[in-house]
Amino acid sequence: MSPPASLSVRRTIGSLSAAAALICVAGAAAQPDEAVDVIIRGGTIYDGGEGKPFVGDVAIRGDRIVHVGRPGRYSAARVIDAKGMIVAPGFIDPHTHADSFIRSPDKAVRVNAAWLDQGVSTVMIGVDGSGTPDVAADAGKLAGSGIGTNIVSFVGFGPVRRRVLGQDARAPDAAELGRMKALVAKGMCEGAVGLSTGLFYAPQSFATTGEVVAVAREAAIRGGIYDTHQRDESSYSIGLLGSVQEAIDIGRQAGMPVHFAHLKALGVDVHGQAGAVIAAIDAARKAGVDVTADQYPWLASGSSLDASLLPRWAVDGGGAALLKRLDDPATLARIREEMQDNLRRRGGAGALLLIAQGFPWAGKTLAEVAGEWKMDSRDAALRIIRWSIEAKDPERGGGTAVASFNMAQADVDLLMKQPWMVTSSDGSDGHPRMFATFPEKYVRYVRERKVIGLPTFIRQSTGRTADIYKLDRRGYLRPGYFADVVVLDPVQYAPRADYVRPRELSVGVRKLFVNGALAVDDGRTTGVTAGRALLRPPPPGCTEQLSGP
Repeated sequence: MSPPASLSVRRTIGSLSAAAALICVAGAAAQPDEAVDVIIRGGTIYDGGEGKPFVGDVAIRGDRIVHVGRPGRYSAARVIDAKGMIVAPGFIDPHTHADSFIRSPDKAVRVNAAWLDQGVSTVMIGVDGSGTPDVAADAGKLAGSGIGTNIVSFVGFGPVRRRVLGQDARAPDAAELGRMKALVAKGMCEGAVGLSTGLFYAPQSFATTGEVVAVAREAAIRGGIYDTHQRDESSYSIGLLGSVQEAIDIGRQAGMPVHFAHLKALGVDVHGQAGAVIAAIDAARKAGVDVTADQYPWLASGSSLDASLLPRWAVDGGGAALLKRLDDPATLARIREEMQDNLRRRGGAGALLLIAQGFPWAGKTLAEVAGEWKMDSRDAALRIIRWSIEAKDPERGGGTAVASFNMAQADVDLLMKQPWMVTSSDGSDGHPRMFATFPEKYVRYVRERKVIGLPTFIRQSTGRTADIYKLDRRGYLRPGYFADVVVLDPVQYAPRADYVRPRELSVGVRKLFVNGALAVDDGRTTGVTAGRALLRPPPPGCTEQLSGP
């Protein structure tokens, strides 16, 4: 008996399906592997997010990541064996003073090895309120000259205020405030990520909260963040807790996120207040204000003798005005009296290490220098400050830089554990944090003291930072994202710089790609300058601003 027609059809379809499947398999097998430039094979991948690490491959073509995960069908001219290595997004440093590198006339210096050898692929500039309003011209010049790392720019309150009011301790009138606001709008329209302030420093310290809110709104309506070296990290003026609340209020009133730069409790008067700072930030976040912070893993801050010791009224009008005050005996006596309390606040002259390289006092404490000069510590500080103003030596700087040992370990530990915290270097010349912050945090706080875990360290150095500043396709290992990728040795990754030798390069970064270009190879910088200026596209309504002041 013949089978039913329907059964014959099903058998025929089944045979055809099986044949088609065989043809597809054969065709797939015959297809060549997809060509990429680099495969990083078999590393332990931390992709910058909250997920668990996994072993897999990362494939790069051009300046983009094309694959992250299990081995795929890819072929590459270069395959990197990353077994046992950590593979992560290139680190992002949200608070740097990298100018001596990226603005150098020497291309070998512009490579920015101090950051590359830590695994950092992106640095933020114009911090502490220092960023020029001429963002496009500045970024274009830097990128055009060739730089080793990506840069992200802030428009800074300091240059804005100085351009309109000079160094004067006074409030702007309506017209002057309008000019300041226009400068901030110009910087934002030219690609700045937000407004940076350094309200601890003159002349920014002369501004009222209301003045700051007025100019910050110009950044807020253009999608910017308020990034601040707050007015008081200690007990100089309104106190640490009052200053934290001021920054939160500025963000709330301006309608923008708030980010605290290098958050700390500085000096003996405020040691132990980290818990109260955290409570204030958590309360603001619960109330709807987007508040975050960055922090460096050192117990000594970096500053200058004038910023650390002089009362703010003494520097009203700039260096020339200060010299006139120092020449007046009565005014000098008042300055010395206030300097004494500032010395106490900072832990005394023995806690101030002079770090300006190339000067005879470099590597000595203020107490040691005062002893050699046989004078009071305040007078030794004033001698150096006076010399720095009169010498005006731009090549060597002012010579007043200090590392100020003023933080409590318990405060640093507690702040580091917060879910809104990220890593920054505040890297400045003469302080080891410029060359060693990220490996210092890894060795001391992850491996040795176990304050945080490795996933948290990676997250605080990559994806969370990118999220805070809304960096486009940076901070994560994902297909389509820019190929900023670090391969580091979990055993060898370590700092070499310290307070005695602050310019020693870190070790343990095996590979670092910046926009797909190999910037570090087998632990050595390659000389490639693949960094880009990461400017934001102009927000709506910016056309008329681009021709402003």
